Amino acid sequence: MSPETVTTHPYEALTPDTVIDAVESAGFLSDARILALNSYENRVYQVGLEEGAPLIAKFYRPGRWSDEQILEEHQFTAHLHELDIPVVAPMVVDQRTLHEHAGFRFTLYPRQGGRAPELDNLDHLEQLGQFIGRIHQAGQGFPFKYRIALTVQGYGHNSVAYLLENDFISADLRVPYEAVTHDILALLDEVELDRYTNISLHGDCHVGNVLWRDDRPHFVDFDDALTGPAIQDLWMMLSGETDNRQIQLASILEGYDMFARFDGRELALVESLRALRLLHYNAWLARRWDDPAFPRAFTWFNTQRYWSEHILELKETLSALYELPLRMPGPY
Repeated sequence: MSPETVTTHPYEALTPDTVIDAVESAGFLSDARILALNSYENRVYQVGLEEGAPLIAKFYRPGRWSDEQILEEHQFTAHLHELDIPVVAPMVVDQRTLHEHAGFRFTLYPRQGGRAPELDNLDHLEQLGQFIGRIHQAGQGFPFKYRIALTVQGYGHNSVAYLLENDFISADLRVPYEAVTHDILALLDEVELDRYTNISLHGDCHVGNVLWRDDRPHFVDFDDALTGPAIQDLWMMLSGETDNRQIQLASILEGYDMFARFDGRELALVESLRALRLLHYNAWLARRWDDPAFPRAFTWFNTQRYWSEHILELKETLSALYELPLRMPGPY
């Protein structure tokens, strides 16, 4: 890129005035207080109102999801909310949840506070299992038509191809990167995710997307809702050494099995799903590198040192794919 070349990102047009105007176009009167929240894929703001509590305005990344995909996510969370499952569902304004202003699609949410769940608290884990089980019970009867499915091709092969085709991996690291990802993808291809029961999921169910308040978890950010095996919404709640994860798993499944049947065969997918998440995450950062917010926030990414360490991480990931999976707990 020459020094004279000027590039702009669509979000550069999302000024504070545009945010306030968007909220007011939905019928709310802002007091001009606006706070940018910690979100990169989309832009999310807390907007103060002249009357009542502030609300949350989420502006969708242009070009990522179709209207049908966004609305299906909204319908799913509304369905969960109607079942008294603690999710933060979009606000319905003028019989709509998806709005448009100045070329940006946006959704409004009530402000929801809370703290992170304690993953070393077995009671918290059991409650997480209960409510994830309820989400999955509902998801079995709410098949997605427009949301994507979790596949090795989409999350694995396409991610590696993007990094290579766009020269994110330097020439001297390309051979070792290609070698280790080839071996990982070969193992992942043997998994055949479609052999397992696939249902509608949260999709990105980790501690950062759960708020603990009123003695129970509240699930937020269904932006990555997809079709996949149930374990995708469970494995990210497990941490530490194998013995610790076995104990955590027992607590989660004790709650989960109250509402949904867990297929123990899916435990063999945990390391495969971890590998897919790692591959997808790096490609996600690369795909967003033209958004100025990403180089500012992820200063460590896309350096020679980063890619060298990433290749070592991939080698560890490859080794983990050969390890024995977690075991199903005994009778509760």
